[in-house]
Amino acid sequence: MEDHKLKILKITRLTHDVRSYRLEKPAGFKFIPGQAADVAINKPGFVDQKRSFTFTALNDWDYLEFTIKSYTDHDGVTKEIGKLVEGDELIVSDPWGAISYKGEGIFLAGGAGVTPFIAILRDLYNKKMIGSNKLIFANKTESDIIHKDEFEQILGKNFINILSDDKSKKYASGFITEQFLKSNIDDFNKMFYLCGPPPMMNAVGKIFDNLKVDKNKIVIEAL
Repeated sequence: MEDHKLKILKITRLTHDVRSYRLEKPAGFKFIPGQAADVAINKPGFVDQKRSFTFTALNDWDYLEFTIKSYTDHDGVTKEIGKLVEGDELIVSDPWGAISYKGEGIFLAGGAGVTPFIAILRDLYNKKMIGSNKLIFANKTESDIIHKDEFEQILGKNFINILSDDKSKKYASGFITEQFLKSNIDDFNKMFYLCGPPPMMNAVGKIFDNLKVDKNKIVIEAL
């Protein structure tokens, strides 16, 4: 697998701890929406510290993009990535497998777990194939919702938010429960795409068991 040293062209702050990183794109570089790459920072002490991030750009864009949450409460790669500036370099591997689109269904994301779904939903929207796909997005507060305006444009009423730490007239409050899913999903025989922090993944997994969701229709990606 080839590694590419790519200059950061633009950094955009999306929330208080999430930024998008626009990178140079090698000639002929292609990926499937939902695929990821191993990424390292091209600085001493970090070259061998690789982390996996999902591409959030599309193939017909003339740059690559990652959307990355920086965890500033402990020293590590994502904290260091948050300190990078335009002109710095990332070392990016060739794409590899991860989540891929297998048909219309329900996307369930918690926080930065939405990143594998960004390119998939952008790609479907561009192809006018968004259909009845639905995104249920769990966050702490409204200000944590990544790409809120874009998801509203792509999905309309099929963009559903729930906030654990905010009381909002616009969105549901609390955590994803069986009753919440039943009130927002009318067909549990569709495909389910799930990515989020372990507590959410475990809770939703138990709900799926209770509802007898076909395990062959669940696509899971761990954060």
